[in-house]
Amino acid sequence: MSTQQQPPRSTGAFRTKTVEQSIRDTEEPEHALRKSLSAWDLTVFGVGVIIGTGIFVLTGIAAKENAGPATALSFVAAGIVCALAALCYAEFASTVPVAGSAYTFSYASIGELPAWIIGWDLVLEFALGTAVVAVGWSGYVRALLETNIGLQMPTALSGPDAGGHFDLLAFLLILALTAVLVIGMKLSARITAIVVAIKVTVVLLVIVAGAFFIKAENYTPFIPPAEPQETGSGLTAPLVQVLFGYEPTNFGVMGIFTAASIVFFAFIGFDVVATAAEETRNPQRDMPRGILGSLLICTVLYVAVTLVVTGMQRYTEMSATAPLADAFKAVGQPFFAGAISVGAAVGLITVCMILLLGQTRVFFAMSRDGLLPRFFSITHPKFRTPHRATIVLGVAIAIIAGFTSLQALAALVNIGTLFAFVIVALGVIILRNTRPDLHRAFRTPWVPVLPALSIAASLWLMLNLPAETWLRFAVWMALGVVVYYLYGRSHSRLGKLGKGAEF
Repeated sequence: MSTQQQPPRSTGAFRTKTVEQSIRDTEEPEHALRKSLSAWDLTVFGVGVIIGTGIFVLTGIAAKENAGPATALSFVAAGIVCALAALCYAEFASTVPVAGSAYTFSYASIGELPAWIIGWDLVLEFALGTAVVAVGWSGYVRALLETNIGLQMPTALSGPDAGGHFDLLAFLLILALTAVLVIGMKLSARITAIVVAIKVTVVLLVIVAGAFFIKAENYTPFIPPAEPQETGSGLTAPLVQVLFGYEPTNFGVMGIFTAASIVFFAFIGFDVVATAAEETRNPQRDMPRGILGSLLICTVLYVAVTLVVTGMQRYTEMSATAPLADAFKAVGQPFFAGAISVGAAVGLITVCMILLLGQTRVFFAMSRDGLLPRFFSITHPKFRTPHRATIVLGVAIAIIAGFTSLQALAALVNIGTLFAFVIVALGVIILRNTRPDLHRAFRTPWVPVLPALSIAASLWLMLNLPAETWLRFAVWMALGVVVYYLYGRSHSRLGKLGKGAEF
């Protein structure tokens, strides 16, 4: 890269990388990714990662403990929060079609240090998300093997959550998916399409078959009377309670929003679609379609499933562990219950793979910018995938999933995602003011009002998370700032460009 490139618009930790420079970087042969994805592939990726443990588990928890039949409205509320963010993601992904998602968008609008922080945040979010889902998948498979075949995994190889020492199934799943991602995106898309077809079929089965067992009286009252929520004290209490004394309620109108902060986990993943912008054949057209299309499809399916399941079984009697399967057992339909369990186990494979995909692309983008060692941004000469980053991260996450009980850390995935939503919405407002000349194939409507609403909605859900989650998140962010000043700032390619160096 020559010294004649356009220098950063500012200096220091808040220097911004121009959109033009970001796009030029994607054309370097050693650091280029293969463009092979269509709008359909992106939509399938989105549906594949969004429909996972959320719909198969959280429906029962939220209905039984927080909102009753009105949980359907909680999914609508959470879907609206995600839709506000999705509109902002769609503008950025079509304007800056570069790997890295919120990290890349922040670099172009807010500055290098904020971009590093959000990248550091996404690394944690995707890594923990991948590991958590892999451990959940392992539990489903062990249960199916024991129930249907009579095969029981040795306790020592069943993972800490099952009283063992090492989760062999979760470890092997992540290694297998790592190999698939190294070979290429198109293979990943084909596998995802097959698994998503199975998963959506199961969800439609729940809706169609369950509709015949709905009892109208189970919907009464649709919004149960409000009850005080049993919250913890100190660090275990929601931050909004610690700061303002507000005590969230179960049931009632506010219970709908309490449940929304819980079922929000079921929507996590649509933002991963944006990490594949650089590998999309026509990102200006296809990224908005993939992001918004997958979110719309999943929201409709979630609301329909919730209405059916809460109509089949009284919300007070619902299972908090396997609500869909147990609802069919309650009406004497064990076949459907078994099919749902199989579909859930198969479906979690794509969730795990696409989260790992997002992790590697963010890591790759940060490496290509010099904020992480450039070694990781070299792409495979044949497959044109970031194989080094994929292998290193895949092995590391496989080990984490194998040895660690991650239930206490799962809430970090929620707060990390919501923090990314805030940064992306803020970035849209800033870039509209600093670069009004940019061609935007998709424009977020009602700027700055809609992005401001996205920021407010995301912050509200963040405030409903426990204070201890905020503390862990703050520690991780502080560690990220230290790493940036020890390594990233001095190795930044943008910083070298500002000093007139060749790179």
